[in-house]
Amino acid sequence: MSSTQSNDLPLWVQDRDEVIVYSKQANIEWRNGTPPDYSRSKENLAHESLYNHVEGSLEAIVQNLVRTFEMEVSFKSNPQQWLSVINEQFRVSTNGGREFTAEELAAKGTYNTFMPNSEHYQSSEETFESSHQIFHSAFPQGFPWEVIEVYSGPPKVTFKWRHWGHFRGEYKGFAPTGETIEMVGITVVRVAGDLKIISMENYFDNSLFLSQLTAGGKLEDISNLPGRCPFSSWLKKFKKI
Repeated sequence: MSSTQSNDLPLWVQDRDEVIVYSKQANIEWRNGTPPDYSRSKENLAHESLYNHVEGSLEAIVQNLVRTFEMEVSFKSNPQQWLSVINEQFRVSTNGGREFTAEELAAKGTYNTFMPNSEHYQSSEETFESSHQIFHSAFPQGFPWEVIEVYSGPPKVTFKWRHWGHFRGEYKGFAPTGETIEMVGITVVRVAGDLKIISMENYFDNSLFLSQLTAGGKLEDISNLPGRCPFSSWLKKFKKI
């Protein structure tokens, strides 16, 4: 299988499952020893996605590229094996902050490079593994991502996106609220002629996201209230009417 498929689009801007199938034939250094399985994510997207972009449209191509990028950062430990970026040139930043290389991103992970130190998240104290555990615990059903709208095409692609998840697990000692948390942002991606990523600038409100994750209060404070169940605020959502 070549890195360019029959529809003449580069592999990295096709569905990420195609990239995973291709990668299974290469000597990929998977973080968990095996390729990821996105079947649950696809199920969630089928029910909760708000934007069903036409295959081959600019929106679909951008969405596929970023999903492939996210998959490779999360599951391929060796950035030299990432198909979605030009490794030696790649840089990523958030809200005008410091730029990180592909090697730094592979070591620290997206959460620790996209979110600076703040009251409720100390990225400098978290590892790649611990950061993923924190947010996977908070969103046990997943944290899907999709493109909302693309404002400009290659070579400088500007687009709006949304991340969302159901806050049904503990976040760093804070009680889950059961609410759906949505994060909306803008990203500017500079791509090469083959649509590989050269640079990525992300813009979104970290403080709003974290304020929603801490809105339920500390678990120990809630559990000490007389007659109060720490999960009552969201368990009632699942009671039959």
